[in-house]
Amino acid sequence: MTSDEIRKKFLAFFEKRGHAIIPSASLIPEGDSSVLFTTAGMQQFKPYYIGKKDAMADFGSKNVCSIQKCVRTSDIDEVGDESHLTFFEMLGNFSFGGYFKEEAILFAHEFITKEMGLAIDYVSVFGGDDMVSADNESEEIWKRVDSNIEVRKFGREDNFWGPTGDEGPCGPTTEIYIDGIEIWNIVFNEYYQKKDKTFEKLPTPGVDTGMGLERLAKTIQKVATVFDTDLYSPLIESCDVYIRRAGRERVHGDPALHSKRIIADHMRTSVFLIADGLVPSPDERGYVLRKLIRRAYFHANRIVESPGMLLGQVCKKIVDIYGDDSRRLDGTWEIVNEEIEKFKSSLKRGENQFDKISSNIVSGKKAFDLLQNFGLPLEITKDIASEKNMSVDVAGFEEEFKKHQELSRAGAEKKFRGGLLDHSEMSVKYHTATHLLHQALRDVLGGHVLQKGSNITPERLRFDFSHGAKMTDEEIKKTEELVNAKIAEALPVSYEDIPLDEAKKRGAIGLFEEKYGDKVRVYQIGERDSQFSLEFCGGPHVKNTAELGRFRIVKEEAVSAGVRRIKAILE
Repeated sequence: MTSDEIRKKFLAFFEKRGHAIIPSASLIPEGDSSVLFTTAGMQQFKPYYIGKKDAMADFGSKNVCSIQKCVRTSDIDEVGDESHLTFFEMLGNFSFGGYFKEEAILFAHEFITKEMGLAIDYVSVFGGDDMVSADNESEEIWKRVDSNIEVRKFGREDNFWGPTGDEGPCGPTTEIYIDGIEIWNIVFNEYYQKKDKTFEKLPTPGVDTGMGLERLAKTIQKVATVFDTDLYSPLIESCDVYIRRAGRERVHGDPALHSKRIIADHMRTSVFLIADGLVPSPDERGYVLRKLIRRAYFHANRIVESPGMLLGQVCKKIVDIYGDDSRRLDGTWEIVNEEIEKFKSSLKRGENQFDKISSNIVSGKKAFDLLQNFGLPLEITKDIASEKNMSVDVAGFEEEFKKHQELSRAGAEKKFRGGLLDHSEMSVKYHTATHLLHQALRDVLGGHVLQKGSNITPERLRFDFSHGAKMTDEEIKKTEELVNAKIAEALPVSYEDIPLDEAKKRGAIGLFEEKYGDKVRVYQIGERDSQFSLEFCGGPHVKNTAELGRFRIVKEEAVSAGVRRIKAILE
């Protein structure tokens, strides 16, 4: 059974049972600053679990189903073994008060044993602890479903999930194991974990399940590793084809295979992050992408003499495989290649620094120097050190990195003026208009759009934003019309100084949030419960959008790979 057939069977199974099919959300979480990336299928549904949104109103059902693209980099050092990945697809069914434990377990058992034709080794349930009691109900349901099934009890680390970020819905889980591997995790969201780590019962319990497509494909296709499935084997084969054509392989056997797996994983993750509007940068999210691309290049350089060309072949294969299944995959190679060109010479110079280290330990200060002055992410420093039988003082590196962040933040706070040349009446109007433009672009182009910079004078505004393609004439017209519509509505502009956590909960967006302390200033355009725009900001604004006049976009152009620029005027 191919991975595509698995996807189709999963969606058809739950659609037949009254679930609305919901597309994958962006890998860049919208309105959720608690995490860098979308790490689970339930993230886009958080508001439905806590009653902020109504699933019946939005989806026509309390039960939904999705195949969510996810990125997790916590195990990046393990990528290259048989199972660890930074990008994966999560098959999930969710219920917001429609059904609970019994139906969720019955659905899972039926899909695994009948649709997939697999035999379950055993299942696990939460055994309880000092904070939450044991999930005896799930154990009883499994025994009713199959009297011969083995039920194992585990603690919080294994059978209690969530929340994503510092707070949110969470609860006990029951997991299905096949061939000794956890295949499906079924979460019963009964609680809300607050930031102080205390729990309160959710008014309406919900179901949140997650089953990794890669693991399921490995089991069904009866292959040794996830890299042998049809999801990754074409990428490994693409490496092999290029190597055969190049005719000069630098390393062979296990080292080469390990590098090819890292290339396949990191390039796949990079392509999908870029497709959702991210570009390599020093910022937190952009730095993760930069790290992935540079590490893929390092490992390509390890096995062939033309590493950029090898990565180009792999990138092309990813685009060929997914085609229209993802947003704007075309053009991703240009962004990857631009990052590679920046890194080429610095990699060589950085590697040469290892010859100057007299100890067999790379100090934290030296590791940070390799990042700061030679562009070597910690993961690459560790890779090089491993090849030379050296170790890295990771704790020391993290201490140096933290000191650097604090200095950078302090400097940014001094310099921040919101991109304004001055605080004249027209500059203030243009500054307010950038808020309208930012939200209009997100509404027209998608939630991946984020501000990358601005420059405002009394004559015009210039606004840079993340987007992987040239805007069409229709998109420019829609954006312009939406801004003018909000100006015509004479929306009030106001601000509040509120705790950072509250601002994040309310979905405030903006370029400068990391430069604030515990309390932040949030500007909203529109009334509290129906605002059009909500942004972190420290600059001056008008009191009502009616003061702005007519907004007109005069130019849309590229700034760099993945970043566009709009110049606009008020008439």
